[in-house]
Amino acid sequence: MTNVIVVIGAGSIGQAIARRVSAGKHVLLADLRSENADAAAKTLSEAGFTVSTATVDVSSRASVHALVEMATALGEVSGVIHAAGVSPTQASPETILKVDLYGTALMLEEFGSVIASGGAGVVLASQSGHRLPPLSVEQNAALATTPTEDLLKLPMLQPDQVKEPLHAYQISKRGNSLRVMAEAVRWGKRGARINTISPGIIITPLAKDELEGPRGPGYRRMLELSAAGRAGTPDEVGTVGALLMGPDGAFITGSDFLMDGGVTAAYWYGELAPK
Repeated sequence: MTNVIVVIGAGSIGQAIARRVSAGKHVLLADLRSENADAAAKTLSEAGFTVSTATVDVSSRASVHALVEMATALGEVSGVIHAAGVSPTQASPETILKVDLYGTALMLEEFGSVIASGGAGVVLASQSGHRLPPLSVEQNAALATTPTEDLLKLPMLQPDQVKEPLHAYQISKRGNSLRVMAEAVRWGKRGARINTISPGIIITPLAKDELEGPRGPGYRRMLELSAAGRAGTPDEVGTVGALLMGPDGAFITGSDFLMDGGVTAAYWYGELAPK
C-alpha cells in the first residue's frame, strides 16, 4: 500500500516539511489556486518526489471531503501537513475565521477519520495565537470541542465581538492549537498523532505581504527586539515539522510548538510589552 502525505497549502513552509518526510511516499499537494500547486509539484518532482495535485477550498466541506477521497484513492494517508490560511492583511475578519479557524477544524475532522495507524499531522498556527490575552476555561473548551458546523456560531466569534482582522487571526490561531489538542484524543484512537507549530515571522511571500503592508513597521520592530534579531526560514520550520511527524517525535501529540525567535517572550516580558 502506498503511503500518502497530504500537503494543504502548497507554499514554502508546507513544501519544506514535505521534503523532510515524503521520501518514498506519494505527495498530494492541494491548494486553493491550481497554479500554486502546479508550481510546487514541479519543484518537488524535479527533486525526486512522486507528486499529484488537487484544488481545495478548506472552507468548503464538500471540497475538503473530495480531497480526502482523492488521497485515500492514492493509498494510505500517513501524513497531513496543513499550511493553508489567510493573513490579517489579506482578508476580512469573517474570511479569516472561516478559512483559518473553521477550515482547520474541518480538515482535522475529515482527515482524522482516515489517518493511518502510525500516521501524524502538523497544523501551522502562528505566534499571534500566543499574544491573545487568556481566554476563559469555557471559551477554550468551546473553541476546542464545538462541532465543526457550529463553530462559527459561537457568541465569542460574532462580528460585534471580533471586529478587526488581527483579532480574528489571533483567535483563529489560538483556536487551532486548542482544536489540535482536542483532536489528538480522537486521532490517538486511530494510532495517529497531531500537533501544531506556531511560527513567528518566516520569510515567505505571505510574510513579505505583511512586512510591506500597514503593519510592516510593527513587524520589523518585532524582529529587531526579539532574541534572535531576525526572521526565520521555511527550512527551520521544516526541521520542527520533521521531528513532529517522524519517529523521533513518537511521544509528542496534542502539543503546540512556538518558534518565533523570542518575539512572544519579548512581547510579554521584554521591550515589546504593551505600555
